[in-house]
Amino acid sequence: MANEDKKDFNAMLHDPKDMPKFQTITDPKSIEKYGGDRMYFAPPLDYDKVMRSVPDGKLLTVGAIREHFAKENGADFTEPITAGIFVSIAAWASEQRSEDKTPWWRTLKAGGELNPKYPGGIEAQKEKLEAEGHTIVKRGRKNFRYYVKDYEKALALPEDL
Repeated sequence: MANEDKKDFNAMLHDPKDMPKFQTITDPKSIEKYGGDRMYFAPPLDYDKVMRSVPDGKLLTVGAIREHFAKENGADFTEPITAGIFVSIAAWASEQRSEDKTPWWRTLKAGGELNPKYPGGIEAQKEKLEAEGHTIVKRGRKNFRYYVKDYEKALALPEDL
C-alpha cells in the first residue's frame, strides 16, 4: 500500500463497505476454479476478528479464513482480492493503535508465505514469527520469497479458535 502514514486504517477497518454480501458469478472459468458460483464478501472487521483469535505459536492462512467465511455463510467461496486487502488493512490498523493489537504476523499467504504488504514488510513479520519460535526459510534465485518452515504443523483453523 502507498502512503500508509497518511491513511486512517482503523477507519477503513470499521467501514463495512456494504458487506457482508453475496454475488453470483457467471464466468465458467471462475466457477470451475472456485467450485461454484456463489461468492461471499466479508467486511474488513471480520478478518480482524479471526486474526485476533490466533494464539501465540499458532498460524493461519488467508485461504483458511476465506474457506471459513464461505462455509459459515453458505457460499461456494469468499472473494480473494478483498480478502488480501482486508488482512492488510487489519495489520496496518493494528500498527496505528497504541493498544489492543491484532497479531497480524500470524496470518500467512498460501503455502506459509510471508506477506510483504504487512507493516514493516517481510523483515518485521519474520522478526515477530521468529520471536514466537518459527523458522523462516528463503526460496528462489532472484525474486526471493520467505516462508515459515513446516507451517502446517502450527496451523490453527478459524473454526477451532
